[in-house]
Amino acid sequence: MNNKAYREIIQQLLENPNSTKKELEQLKMKAAKKYSLNIVPSNADIIRHLKPEENIKLISILRRKVVRTISGVTVVAVMTKPLPCPQETPCAYCPGGPTLGSPQSYTGHEPAALRGSQNDYNPYNQVRNRIEQLESIGHKIDKVELIIMGGTFPSTPQEYQEYFVKQCLDSITQTKSNSLNEAKKLAEMSKVRNVGITVETRPDWAKQEQVNQMLKMGVTRVEMGVQNIYDDIYKKVNRGHQIKDVIEATQIMKDSGLKLVYHLMPGLPGSSFERDLEGFKEVFVNSNFKPDMIKLYPCLVVEGTKIYDWWKKGDYQPYTTEEAAKLIAEVKKFVPPWVRIMRVQRDIPARLIEAGVKLSNLRQIAIEKLEKQGGRCRCIRCREVGHRWLRNKVKPDPD
Repeated sequence: MNNKAYREIIQQLLENPNSTKKELEQLKMKAAKKYSLNIVPSNADIIRHLKPEENIKLISILRRKVVRTISGVTVVAVMTKPLPCPQETPCAYCPGGPTLGSPQSYTGHEPAALRGSQNDYNPYNQVRNRIEQLESIGHKIDKVELIIMGGTFPSTPQEYQEYFVKQCLDSITQTKSNSLNEAKKLAEMSKVRNVGITVETRPDWAKQEQVNQMLKMGVTRVEMGVQNIYDDIYKKVNRGHQIKDVIEATQIMKDSGLKLVYHLMPGLPGSSFERDLEGFKEVFVNSNFKPDMIKLYPCLVVEGTKIYDWWKKGDYQPYTTEEAAKLIAEVKKFVPPWVRIMRVQRDIPARLIEAGVKLSNLRQIAIEKLEKQGGRCRCIRCREVGHRWLRNKVKPDPD
């Protein structure tokens, strides 16, 4: 591509260092037209043409997806190879699985699942490619938090678990360690450091034995598929465990010093708006629960699941976008200030969702509903300096 086009864009940005994102796009379009380019220059391409002194001045304008590192830590999601669920029959709402060529509970079309597939689920390559992607769009990578996805990690063979974590850490440090312990040590002191490791699990696979193994590997946080707190719903959706397993796992992990994330799934068969709301309140006030963080995943209907059959027969109907947003807005009214709402809505492409929430900005819709009612979410994420600036342009006052 014409280097003159890049130099012209860079020069105009240097002359107008306070350019908006819209003005940047206009500059790119103008240069593409002037130099008869086949495609509009990407921010990543422009960044590659920056001189060191230009990078310092312009990187904040050219950086894309600012939210990826707005909290000061780079989250790198890595997908394990497709392995079966530890229980024989999947839950009624659960998509994917090895027979469909994807990890259990994933469709295979989520961004992290696609990156995994493209790298043949090689952990080293997944981490390296993701870091390079983020660097190419202007992110400074010095602290990495690993999120190991793909289902119930503790149910996989122990050798595979340790191999997977070691390869991820070696990729971060760009070294070839001789053991998992050495890999952990190197990751504490390298130029790019690992500051946390998260794994996913079911409550019945978070007993003391599994938690001890997590600690051995350096795990600092666990995402647990709680979904709801009602045994009758667990039975209806074939969850395979009871609420007593959630309570036991919660106590073990808290006593072991692990941060705990609950995955909560409103709109499950057998539930209702009122019941879901009461369940959230119980999670926040009952000392048997009280997770550090939550992820909210409204139940979705995906072909190939049991609830898809129920939905086709008219026996089940998930929340609409409006209903889900209303519920989440209500939850945000009473979420404690010590809880972080990490995520709202899954990454499943809309084309694969037969019924349920298809919009990817569910959090934004819920927040707008809350603000119209004069409320404001008090969770850690919504109060965090970076997110307050990104959403409301509120800058910290050191005084």
